[in-house]
Amino acid sequence: MMAPPTTAGSADGRAERFRALHVPGAPLLMPNAWDIGSAVLFAELGFEALATTSGGFAATRGRADGTMGRDEVLAHAGELAGAVTVPVSADLENCFADDPEGVAATIGAAAAAGLAGGSVEDFTRRGDDPIYERAHAAERVRAAAEAAHQAPGGFVLTARAENYLHGRVDLADTIARLQAYQEAGADVLFAPRVVDPGELRMLLAAVDVPVSVLVVPGAPTVGELAELGVSRISVGGAIAVAAYGAAINAVTELRDQGTTGYWDLAAAARPVMGAAFSR
Repeated sequence: MMAPPTTAGSADGRAERFRALHVPGAPLLMPNAWDIGSAVLFAELGFEALATTSGGFAATRGRADGTMGRDEVLAHAGELAGAVTVPVSADLENCFADDPEGVAATIGAAAAAGLAGGSVEDFTRRGDDPIYERAHAAERVRAAAEAAHQAPGGFVLTARAENYLHGRVDLADTIARLQAYQEAGADVLFAPRVVDPGELRMLLAAVDVPVSVLVVPGAPTVGELAELGVSRISVGGAIAVAAYGAAINAVTELRDQGTTGYWDLAAAARPVMGAAFSR
């Protein structure tokens, strides 16, 4: 059963605002929130759009990435979209369906839940065969794009080529996939873990719609990505994991050393949280 839509729809112009923020050479910095508090905090800090994170959300339920169901993810993403006034784009994994019809249903429900955008992956969720065959993957994107572009308030569709996340370091195939997804109607293209400047130049030159990049250790800086012509920068689940890392360090310090150095970080965070959460 699909999650019910929220009252905060993208009919308020958020989808078009989100689309307009994708400017090659002036990349949108889009942090990934994992709960209402982080979403409100990031919006208060001036970020113009936010994303969700499948792994970060799963962690709030004490579960591993990839184990949340469609209804749970849609309800969570709609909750975040309703908590802020900036556009929110949902990490919808593979849209919880192998078939194009199921993909379209997920995109339609995401738009109805108030999301300004969302993504569809070509990851099958099967370890022995992790990437959909290219033609089938493109048909899934086509169905997603049709649902996105028919949504009453609009919806910005990001199509993801997952090769590099699953041991298939094949730039030629990745580019061919992104070209097929562009042809199928995707608004934004994303190939996580493609960060080598030379590879990014080739990828960017091969497509005509905005490209998002996941920043990881060793990736070009934000300024360097801007010079390459990137339109959007994501952090994936890394900030959520870092927050858990800070908690682990704090309780480990308390247990093993009996000291409270974590209060320095708490003291720095408290006024920012106070301002964000008192509105």
